Parts: sequence; structure tokens; C-alpha cells
Amino acid sequence: MKLRSIILLFGIALLLPVASAQDSGQSELPSAPSASQQNNRPERPAPVPQAQTAPAPQASAQSASAVADPVKDDASPPSGKPAAADAQQSQPASAPAASSATLPESESVATIRKTVNEVSVVFTVTDKHGHYVKDLKKDDFKVVDDSKPAEEVRSFRSEADLPLQVGLLIDASNSVRDRFKFEQEAAVEFLNQTIRRRYDKAFVVGFDVTPEVTQDFTDDTQALSIGVRALRPGGGTAMYDALYFACRDKLMKAPQLGPVRRAIILLSDGEDNQSHVTREEAIEMAERAEVVVYTISTNLTGSSHHGDKVLERIAEATGGRAYVPFQITEVANAFAAIQEELRSQYAISYKPADFKSDGRYRTIEILAQNQKGLRIRSRHGYYAPSQ
Repeated sequence: MKLRSIILLFGIALLLPVASAQDSGQSELPSAPSASQQNNRPERPAPVPQAQTAPAPQASAQSASAVADPVKDDASPPSGKPAAADAQQSQPASAPAASSATLPESESVATIRKTVNEVSVVFTVTDKHGHYVKDLKKDDFKVVDDSKPAEEVRSFRSEADLPLQVGLLIDASNSVRDRFKFEQEAAVEFLNQTIRRRYDKAFVVGFDVTPEVTQDFTDDTQALSIGVRALRPGGGTAMYDALYFACRDKLMKAPQLGPVRRAIILLSDGEDNQSHVTREEAIEMAERAEVVVYTISTNLTGSSHHGDKVLERIAEATGGRAYVPFQITEVANAFAAIQEELRSQYAISYKPADFKSDGRYRTIEILAQNQKGLRIRSRHGYYAPSQ
């Protein structure tokens, strides 16, 4: 027994220096694995719902993101994400408290509703002698949208100085060669008298088989004049294609900082033999771009032409006016009359009744209420936006 005790004490004495060395070496390492995880692990939040721990600015940003990014708003959560966690994350954007505290979100929704549900129409009023009537008030008119009275008229004003975006479309086909020079000079005079520097903009398109932009949007009347004089007659006539192009690719895409008056002056004999689109397709594009088309016939024989009827249909459908001069000198008078009309108009904005964003065509009627013998001219309708 004594020998066994001596051996045991001797073994313990031998093991003590080894254990001490291991402890010393372990303390000299950069960090033990457990210590590394503890130092680098982000601090966990308290186990309470996210809506209670998230600060108010973060909730506001989340709400704005939900409005600005419809893809994120409509996307379904990943299948591995718990439903409760997803509900907690979406709660700040949809809960009433968060909505009331997030002013930018409510303003954005209101703006969208206004854009969708409000229709703006520019129109002219003449008496039985054809003179413009410029002193009428909102109560002198009634708006009927899709056969129903408008729910609310939101604004009404006389628009004598509305900024203009004008497209000048000149038929440069062989059929107008003999009078082309005079028509060019009449168009130049119109632009000089109508386009105001730093306020209005115009562009020039000549067309035969294809439309050609000889001067893009500018307020420089000298540049516009050069664009008109650069045109040379020759080839067939693709008038509908030119009108379609000017509305879709020029006026519809033109930037605007506020209300503008979009108009096209179409100078042609109305005879189309080369277009890929139809007359009604060109008219529809003008309506979608909210463009009023004024036409000036270049048929000067004094008799009725099929082309004149075509030009009249285009002008009447878009709220414009068709001019049929009997002499070449009357072309300049037609340009002067268009200039006067562009400065003698009213603009009304209203909320339609029973409005639906279904992409359907809706008719517009503006009726005079308090005076007889007035003639009101405006576009006949519009296409509702599609959802």
C-alpha cells in the first residue's frame, strides 16, 4: 500500500508541469475558437416584434420603398420565410399608424389618383358669325363624359398664352410641286409670327413616301425657316404615316414641365397612296397624344376634292379645323387664322363619373349652358388608361 501511494504521488508530480505548460500556451494563442465567435458575432436584438424595435425613420423609408417599387410590393415572399416574420416586416408599410406617419406615401397615392381620374380638354368657342368668344366663365359650360355629366370640374381657365408644341407637316410629294414655293413661304411666315423664343417649340417634317424631319424641336424661328426651305418635292404621298409618326414619335415623347398646347398643321392635298397605316389609325394616334390637327388643303381648283374630305375628317375628329383656300394667296390667311385660334382657347379639367381604367374610348361633349348660338370645338374623346 505504501509503495502504491509513493508511485501515485510520483505520477502526479510528473503531470503538474505538463498541465501548466498547456495552460500557458493556450493563453498565448490569438484567440480560441469560442472567443473568436463571441467577439465577432453581431449583437442580437431583444426577442420582441420588429415593429416595436424599428425606429420611426426606418419604417418611413420602408413605406416609401413599397410605393416606389411595385415589383417588390407585388412579389411573394420566399417559401422558406415564416409567415409571421413576413407579416412583421410588411406591417410598417401597411399598418394605419405607419401610413399616417409616412406623409410621402399618402401624397404619392393621391397624385396617382389625380392623374388617372382627371381629364383635361382645350377647346375654342365661336359665335354664329365665326368670331372667337373669350370672356366666358366655368358656369357657362357643361361637360358630358361618356354620356354622363362630369362628377366635378376641377379647373377652368382661358388659355391665351399656353405654351405651344407645334408640328408643321408639309406635303413634299410630286402632286404639290407647282405651288410648293409659295406654301413654304407661308409656312415660314406662320412660324415667325407664332413661335415665341424660350416659350414655344416647333418642328418641321416634310413627307412624300416617308416622313423626314428637317428641323427638330426648337424655339429658333431662323432654324425652323431653314428646315422648311430645305424641303424638296418629289415622290408619292404617305400622309397618314407622317401624321402617325409626328404624333407618336415627336409630340407624345416631347417633355413638358406643365400644361402645353399640342398642335399639328398639316399642309397637303389629302391624297394618300403610300401609307402603311390607315386614316383612322392616324386619327387614333393623334387622340392618344392629345394633338389637335389643323389642315390646309393645297387643292386650289375651287371644286370639291376627295382629299379635302379626308383633311376635314382628320381635323374635325381631333378638335381642329380644316381650311380650303381657293387661291394660293389664301394659304397665308389660313395660317393666320390658325395662329389666332391657338391664342383664343379655354382649358377645362374635370373628373369623369363612373370612370374605369379599362383602356376603352370615352367620348367628350362640352356644351354651352347660358348662351345660344355658340359653337364649341374640341376633341371628341380620349382613351382611358389601362391597368
